[in-house]
Amino acid sequence: MACRISELVLDCRDPELLARFWCEVLGFVVLAREEDGIEIGPQVGFGGLQPTLVFNRSEEPKTGKLRLHFDLNATDRDQQSELHRILAAGARFANIGQSGRESWHVLIDPEGNEFCLLRVRLD
Repeated sequence: MACRISELVLDCRDPELLARFWCEVLGFVVLAREEDGIEIGPQVGFGGLQPTLVFNRSEEPKTGKLRLHFDLNATDRDQQSELHRILAAGARFANIGQSGRESWHVLIDPEGNEFCLLRVRLD
């Protein structure tokens, strides 16, 4: 049997801030709180198909582009409407050298972690 990704862990300065942001963006809920961290995920929690996100407090500053980032797809609206919703939640545009012709938007969360909003995929 193979393994699966059950959690993605992100060190950050303010776990509460990022948990609120990502709960709003992804429709997740807080699953667990510890002294220096918060775990969020779908209401079904651990063991579902999606990994949970864990935000651990760290005083180390973010020093460069993340080597791993999230790619998001809107589930119930078009890309432009989802972009407006995510920006209203606290995301900002990021410039990492895009040409301007991409079909996706590069954004950063409230602590400057990069992620992309892709166009809706047709399955």
